[in-house]
Amino acid sequence: MSHWDAIEEKTKSIITSDLLEATAYRLVTEQVLYAADIKSRTPYSLVEQYERDFAHALAPLGVKVVVNRQLRFACGIPRHAKVSQATTEQTLMALVLLNIYDESARAGRLNDEGEVTCDLVELGEKHRVSTNRQMALGGRLDDLMRTMKRWGIARTMADDNYEPQDQDERDQPFVVAIRPGILEVLNESALVRLAQFAAAAPPPGEPEDLDGPEANDSGEPAL
Repeated sequence: MSHWDAIEEKTKSIITSDLLEATAYRLVTEQVLYAADIKSRTPYSLVEQYERDFAHALAPLGVKVVVNRQLRFACGIPRHAKVSQATTEQTLMALVLLNIYDESARAGRLNDEGEVTCDLVELGEKHRVSTNRQMALGGRLDDLMRTMKRWGIARTMADDNYEPQDQDERDQPFVVAIRPGILEVLNESALVRLAQFAAAAPPPGEPEDLDGPEANDSGEPAL
């Protein structure tokens, strides 16, 4: 009998082994599950309740289970990620978001879900200062934000009070919510790497190496 079957028997099939297996799969593929997200509320609660069982099940896959009960999210962090490539643009956006989150968290500027919100003007300025390059806009920014959402580190929120500055920004009537799982997904050296990149970045218009950092085989960052 597997530990999933034991839980199913103990709960009289209220919690089934199929549900637990599906939750474990989501934890590995999505990397971060937030209780604040309607579709992740039940999976998060299962990981929170049966953390030891999920940790035991995922350990042979090299995945570390982390549950933050205060901010109510659960992570599945690969210990030995199989590498692929994240683009430079994806890498820099993730690092800029981490920088903003780190600064805002230290100042206590968190919402009830432990998120930090910023509008596109602030994000663009932080991106320019941190990386010596302009932030992508329009469809490229949409693509970047979809990647950040897939990595579990940020999401977009509609903002009726947002006033776009030009046509590109007119297509982006949202603010960005940087999610607390970013501190687990990105490792401790990430901010140092951002500072090193900014110092070594070529002047605008000059060629640069476009190979991004290593990522795992789910397209998640290994920064």
